[in-house]
Amino acid sequence: MRIGYDAKRAFLNNTGLGNYSRWLIGVMTRYYPENQYSLYTPEVKDNRHAYLLNHLPHTNTVAPGSKLLSSWWRTKGIVNNMKQDGVKLYHGLSHELPLGIAQSGIKSVLTVHDLIFMRFPQYFGWVNRMIYRAKLQYACKTADSIIAISQKTKDDLIELLQVPASKISVIYQSCDPVFAQAHPPAQKASIQQKYQLPEQFILTVGTIEERKNLMLLVKALSCLKAKATLVVVGKPTDYLNEVKAFIQQHQLTSQVIFLHQVSFDELPALYQLAQAFIYPSRYEGFGIPILEALNSGTPVIAAKGSCLEEAGGPHSLYVDPDDEQELATTISQVLHNEELRNRMITQGLTYARQFNDEALAEQYMQLYKNTLTYA
Repeated sequence: MRIGYDAKRAFLNNTGLGNYSRWLIGVMTRYYPENQYSLYTPEVKDNRHAYLLNHLPHTNTVAPGSKLLSSWWRTKGIVNNMKQDGVKLYHGLSHELPLGIAQSGIKSVLTVHDLIFMRFPQYFGWVNRMIYRAKLQYACKTADSIIAISQKTKDDLIELLQVPASKISVIYQSCDPVFAQAHPPAQKASIQQKYQLPEQFILTVGTIEERKNLMLLVKALSCLKAKATLVVVGKPTDYLNEVKAFIQQHQLTSQVIFLHQVSFDELPALYQLAQAFIYPSRYEGFGIPILEALNSGTPVIAAKGSCLEEAGGPHSLYVDPDDEQELATTISQVLHNEELRNRMITQGLTYARQFNDEALAEQYMQLYKNTLTYA
């Protein structure tokens, strides 16, 4: 069977949707090598992602002949390529399906990650919100099957877009297996020296934007009785200026280290060096950094209110995303209660094992087969 994937994010995005796309394509080719996989992308750049994807077995990459037509091709022209290639099922990995696929005879699956633009419209311009809504509504109506990456996302689809519950399956994702591999002390020491990190620190990872709620964490830092160092890994946005203003106003400059250029290869070592991982985001579709931390043997503290409890499990700790004092108290407990910290590490590792690649790949393949047979 030939399966087609919307591989734009896999080739062009470094985080988030790109990581999900690369993970899924990788595990499907690994565990179901009897199939052929066509990767459809409007552009291929000369980067690490393209090299890895182009060297996956049982795959071929398909791109438009001209960059001038790439937008039209991804919106509609791609269907002709899929028909010519003999694709039986097409999986849109990031909220979109091409026009005309319902009339092509090709079955379609859609992954929906989150409905942030509807839950938090203040973070998006009006035009973008309208475009996102139109694309997602069309895709949800057109798809033969829909995958939500968390129960929270499924609930949002039902509530906000009135998608029938029977059409939606919740299938989680995993993270790169490198996070579960213990890094040698020398390698961790090298990373520590490179970024001039202290022996003990707490870590947060993610784009520095308002929704991710870094301000809560720096406010909590000011509430701690015993000083702690915070390492922030992520791409900056204008929101960073607001955070830095608070840091300077409260004399926290020496306690916060910003790292904007950390490579993916360095990230596992940072997780494994940290005493705790803090993820105060107000809303996520799933929260892959939490799973990365659990696999790294790092205790997790996250915000209540979206799906982070699904990613972190019952033995991570959760706080109100507007209560810096509660977060400060929880951080203090994890840093200074060795028994609690060790229990969180052990139980977190156990919980993370359920997100194993083979079991998840099997769920995806079963959904593909059901879609081809019954949809």
